[in-house]
Amino acid sequence: MTKSSGTTHSPGVNGNGDSRPEGRDAGIAPSICSEMRASASRSPQSGGEALGRPALRVEPATGLLAGVRQVLSPHFDARPKDVAPELIVVHGISLPAGEFGGPWIDRLFAGNLPPDAHPSFRETATLRVSAHAVIRRDGAVTQYVPFALRAWHAGHSQYRGRSGCNDFSVGIELEGTDEIPYTEGQYESLAGLVSALLATYPTLSAERITGHSDIAPGRKSDPGPAFEWPRFRQLLAERRQTKRLA
Repeated sequence: MTKSSGTTHSPGVNGNGDSRPEGRDAGIAPSICSEMRASASRSPQSGGEALGRPALRVEPATGLLAGVRQVLSPHFDARPKDVAPELIVVHGISLPAGEFGGPWIDRLFAGNLPPDAHPSFRETATLRVSAHAVIRRDGAVTQYVPFALRAWHAGHSQYRGRSGCNDFSVGIELEGTDEIPYTEGQYESLAGLVSALLATYPTLSAERITGHSDIAPGRKSDPGPAFEWPRFRQLLAERRQTKRLA
């Protein structure tokens, strides 16, 4: 999460404490939010192909995952004109630090985290941050921002010489810490989600998937050494091969 919650993680606040999204100016986001609210009222599935869950699918017209839990975050805006998602950033998050479960990630991204619920929340509650999706310890997926829009997850960042990663990236949070191993369900759901994104957005590539620590070195450390990149990439390759053969 953030320094204020006792770790070096962050879902995207700028390093100077300014919670405005780092990147180029953008216009007002389209009215896709009404569709997200409608989607939230449908019966959700946990998401992912792990543990017998159905394959994830992104609805191209809305940028929403079909059949998963939706929690609309107010912390987003439109991407800059003519900018499409080209990068996938993997994060780690826990609220409070090192604790899993509970409503606090939802509350943070929804902008209503109670500052008195935990000592570490006093500063964290002031942040205006989000991610496109979070994968919980059991592999359940929740979406907060449509993928075509700009979530505020990366903060001050740079990828291959290009700054302002929020502009052109998708941010996926894994509930976890740098040191505690991520779960099988999380790897399975992450591979399924990334596979669905690659199938929907031709501007994305399996070669452009990175960690928060890689785009903000020295400032961020997530998803940390506990995240097994070879394991994830192998699962992703298997998912994509299955889609090609289907």
